[in-house]
Amino acid sequence: MYPCYRKYKNGTSWFRINGPDDFEEVKIIGGKYFRFRFEAKILPDRNFVSDLIHHYHEYWDICTEEEFLKAYGMSAPSRT
Repeated sequence: MYPCYRKYKNGTSWFRINGPDDFEEVKIIGGKYFRFRFEAKILPDRNFVSDLIHHYHEYWDICTEEEFLKAYGMSAPSRT
């Protein structure tokens, strides 16, 4: 089941879900690509990951590993 890949329908973020409490996001901010790693420690974050996996149809599309890696390759690590 893992990893699985999603992207926002508007093409501004790509996600790699590594497990039920771990995901990475590549996001376009001001024309630049940034990557973020999240560990879901609280319920709202775990619900977000669950929605990415199971209830994605309204907000996200499935994307391929290649699409995610292309965006990932264009990104810089975030400073968080």
